[in-house]
Amino acid sequence: MKRTRRAVLTLGAGAALAVALPANAANAANAANTASRGKESEAVRQLRELEREHGARLGAYARDTATGRTVLYRADELFPMCSLFKTLAAAAVMRDLDRDGEFLARRIHYTQDDVTAADGGSVTSEPANIAAGLTVAELCSAAIAQSDNTAGNLLLRELGGPSAITRFCRSVGDRTTRLDRWEPALNSAEPWRETDTTTPRAIGRTYGKLVLGDALTPRHRDHLTGWLLANTTSGDRFRAGLPRDWTVGDKTGAGSYGTNNNAGIAWPPGRPPVVLAVLTTKPDPSAPRDDLLVAKAAKALAAALT
Repeated sequence: MKRTRRAVLTLGAGAALAVALPANAANAANAANTASRGKESEAVRQLRELEREHGARLGAYARDTATGRTVLYRADELFPMCSLFKTLAAAAVMRDLDRDGEFLARRIHYTQDDVTAADGGSVTSEPANIAAGLTVAELCSAAIAQSDNTAGNLLLRELGGPSAITRFCRSVGDRTTRLDRWEPALNSAEPWRETDTTTPRAIGRTYGKLVLGDALTPRHRDHLTGWLLANTTSGDRFRAGLPRDWTVGDKTGAGSYGTNNNAGIAWPPGRPPVVLAVLTTKPDPSAPRDDLLVAKAAKALAAALT
């Protein structure tokens, strides 16, 4: 069958349009990728400048779970973990010891000597709590939401000691994070120390698995998320740097050498969550905690992923 000139021209136009549409889509995708890389590069530049301004070493990991876009800065360098371990302790207690809520309901008794040895705790130091004890669930809440040192040590005691945190991390695929000592010794944070350390990538990914993945049962995951959402210690850190309309569930940690950490999950409105970890330390053992540094780093990471 012969094709008319009009049919040939129409066929040619259709083919050209078919080629043009994917090309246009590809161009749009490339432009979006270029813009994203530009934001990520800008975040890295800002983090590097923050290090210089604050005289610190800073590590960061941020991942948008919707797109997989990631911002990394010193993400695989070791930093002191400090109280970030308390989230891991609560998760390990639930996964390995709790059955149908019975262990979480168990009441744990302790003494003033336990409080003194751990260098205190705002919840566990209350005389009424020393007299009556606290349930394991209450200890988990105190350890995470109040960063109570005695609660952290009591959870470690139930688990069999600090090495249980290392084993728990290995079991969820974290080959880096380790805990070797108790509160408050684990916060000594010497720059050369490999014990009681993690990396921004390792702790960020592990927090993500615990809150967003299937490392815990849904019931235990809900408990952990609730305690992180109730955190009271990051008002001048993540919660000061992230957009006000983001919902934040996080944990802080601090120690000697100006060590100041924050890790957790943030839920932008109407979007899937973002996983964040910022770890910082300074060369002076007596340097104060630098909350502004963590807040500014969180702001730069949020800007890169939105």
